[in-house]
Amino acid sequence: MSKLWTFHGGVYPPENKHQSSDSVIVHMPLPKQLVLPMSQHIGTPAKAIVAVGERVLKGQLIAAAQGFISANIHAPSSGTVSAIEERTLPHPSALVGQCIIIDTDGQEQWIEHTGLDPAQLTNSELLDAIQKAGITGLGGAGFPSSVKLQPKADISTLIINAAECEPYITADDRLMREYAQQIVAGIELVQQLLGEPKCLIGIEDNKPAAIASLSQALEQRKLKHTHIEICVIPTKYPSGGEKQLIEILTGQQVPHGGIPAELGLVCQNIGTVKAIADAVLLGQPLISRITTVTGKAATQAGNYQVLIGTQISDLLDFAKVDLAKTSRLVMGGPMMGFTLLDSQVPVVKSTNCILAAAELELAPVADHHACIRCGLCELACPAELLPQQLFWFTKAEEFDKAQNHNLSDCIECGACAWVCPSQIPLVQYYRYAKGRVRVLQAETQLAEHARSRFETREQRLIDEKLAKEKKRKARATAATAAQAAKRAANPDAEDPIAAALARVNKQKQATSLSTTAPVAPVTTEEDPYKALKTAAAITRTKLKKTSKALADAQASQHEQVDSLQASVDALTLKANKAQAELKAYEDKLGLDPEQEKQLQLVAVKTNAAVRKLEKSLATAADAAAVEAEIVTAKALHSSAAQALENYQNQSAAKQQETQES
Repeated sequence: MSKLWTFHGGVYPPENKHQSSDSVIVHMPLPKQLVLPMSQHIGTPAKAIVAVGERVLKGQLIAAAQGFISANIHAPSSGTVSAIEERTLPHPSALVGQCIIIDTDGQEQWIEHTGLDPAQLTNSELLDAIQKAGITGLGGAGFPSSVKLQPKADISTLIINAAECEPYITADDRLMREYAQQIVAGIELVQQLLGEPKCLIGIEDNKPAAIASLSQALEQRKLKHTHIEICVIPTKYPSGGEKQLIEILTGQQVPHGGIPAELGLVCQNIGTVKAIADAVLLGQPLISRITTVTGKAATQAGNYQVLIGTQISDLLDFAKVDLAKTSRLVMGGPMMGFTLLDSQVPVVKSTNCILAAAELELAPVADHHACIRCGLCELACPAELLPQQLFWFTKAEEFDKAQNHNLSDCIECGACAWVCPSQIPLVQYYRYAKGRVRVLQAETQLAEHARSRFETREQRLIDEKLAKEKKRKARATAATAAQAAKRAANPDAEDPIAAALARVNKQKQATSLSTTAPVAPVTTEEDPYKALKTAAAITRTKLKKTSKALADAQASQHEQVDSLQASVDALTLKANKAQAELKAYEDKLGLDPEQEKQLQLVAVKTNAAVRKLEKSLATAADAAAVEAEIVTAKALHSSAAQALENYQNQSAAKQQETQES
């Protein structure tokens, strides 16, 4: 027999397994309705591939795994998909999630299925069969088995977890007593997949009947070509924790942040290997499991073969649980389980126990007292943590310090809370802290991703700008070289750029000779023309606003219609008079406002043409031609601007002459 070790801490709570361990496994009758959550495992939820109203057969794939860490979901019985909707999930926080609801037809009609010959299967084919069957860890975590059975390192030891250390739960105990041959067959399949490592079955010494049944199965199969050893370990909670069982059987400790595969180890639950045998040898997906129903409020406490998706209320009715006597309804055991607030939730792949506790059967939920720093939690912690320190960090929301004290190594076994004299619900604090840490890490990752995308974009824009500038300079250099080559080939030809500049200079000189000297500007107070224009504009604006008010008053039949009409009439006369005075003054000076508007429009258009050509220069194929067009356009704009300036100077001169006379 292999040498056994021990682990730090641990506790010895009352086992209370006798309530359900002596009765054989009972197959629960088919319920009228099954509720299948899309997330029954660690990783990405599955995606429904059936539609409402569709008839499905027993064992049919109804939800496909999404991604590497995910698991398929199959119909536990034949029937009709009546809905795909949000339902309450079996979760401590009573979360909701998408579920497929099947109304069973009572026919239990299977899809076509057949077993496989392991000797004819390659490792990839064997893994594919396990993945297609939707096998997940049945010990509580729900990790997809096909992923766990693809270790990146060589495996020397396969550990089968049959400890079942949690009080009250006897599902694995009865499984080993009644299905020992199938369990051994499943172990052989996993050994084949991992390269025939030795196998250690860890089972607590409080299960003598299960030990005898497994021993007999191994003897009957005469496994001379394999190495399977039953290791009977002392009863101590939580010896069924993966890391604790590994330490008991091998003396090795899984490093912080590491996984057993790094030590050449793979750990599987006893129920999981039986499900693997059913999937490969019988072709049956994971559609049911053994669930313990126990507690003093359960009249027929025992172990039941239950279809996945069966509602807890149906299971409680079949086990004759008296809900009137039930003080707490717990999914799982009293140490690591959680209270169900609603019995209308389904059995999922990881549901190993429903505990219907009577009054005072479990410790009452009470207000806890202050921590007295007794240190009992540290002595009981199997992960060798400092529970009281993690508690203080969590209360202060110092989650970074809790992480530095290895919060993630907490297995949430509840040993610390069980020994706490102040009745502090320590595990609840740790679960909250872990949730907050996950949220904060996700936010940090999103922020880092956003920062990285922003920096990448900024660098891309800079690179594009530099590349465009480089291309523009290259085109300009090429254009200059081409012009030089043309001039060298034909030295007598006129330079178009020089000619355009000469025309502009000539026009400027002609304009300067034809215009008089600039007239000094007239202030607003001394400019009657501007005063007339302003008065006319103000009067028109007032008339427009008053006319609108009059129209609104007429529409609503307001009492001020008459007064507003009088105001509009007076403003109309005033506006006409102001416009007539402005027109008379313009005629007297010989001014033409329309001509000034046309000159302004020409100046604006020519300026826009220059800007457009300058913008197109960076991407132009013939930069020299565009530069020549720019010179011509600038000349036109200069001419238009000069014409506008001349007109304005002439108008100002006329106004000044009128004022002086």
